[in-house]
Amino acid sequence: MPAYAVLGAQWGDEGKGKIIDFLAGDADIVARFSGGNNAGHTVINDLGDFSLHIIPCGVFRPNVMNVIGNGTVVDPDVLIEEINSLGRAGIDVKERLIISERAHLIMPYHVILDTLAETARGITAIGTTGKGIGPAYSDKTSRTGIRAADLFDLENLYSRLEEVLTFTNAVITKVYGSDPVSPEDLYEKCKLW
Repeated sequence: MPAYAVLGAQWGDEGKGKIIDFLAGDADIVARFSGGNNAGHTVINDLGDFSLHIIPCGVFRPNVMNVIGNGTVVDPDVLIEEINSLGRAGIDVKERLIISERAHLIMPYHVILDTLAETARGITAIGTTGKGIGPAYSDKTSRTGIRAADLFDLENLYSRLEEVLTFTNAVITKVYGSDPVSPEDLYEKCKLW
């Protein structure tokens, strides 16, 4: 069976979604290998109008396995909302969705950092979506990020959060003058994911 790769070369919005949706009709697997929920694509089909930001569009094909790969950054709240939204439309994706245990998570502090940095830039702001994508990738490249697998290791997760938040909270409070993120509150949120 042939494999197809659809790659964007213009920072998004090139029309990849329509091509992928078309190719998904003959696919066994539709995989998302990078990116986050900063953009999305709308799928209009017999089941309704859907805006997908992180889940691959193969979810509309009953025999297609969908993969969120380790190059992605995933906001668990956005992922859960997409799964629930699809479920309300009668599309059960839970048995046909694989999330790499090495996919990095967009944590609430990433969104905070993204917003604070963009505000601090003032007239030189870069136009970020404010969804924490850049800060999550920064943590990924610096090897300090929280990954999907970490959610299944609650015994060690709290200490990982404390470790990450030591530096992150220093930036939030000392550089930007904002309130720190509570490791206890964040840990409780992670347990819900």
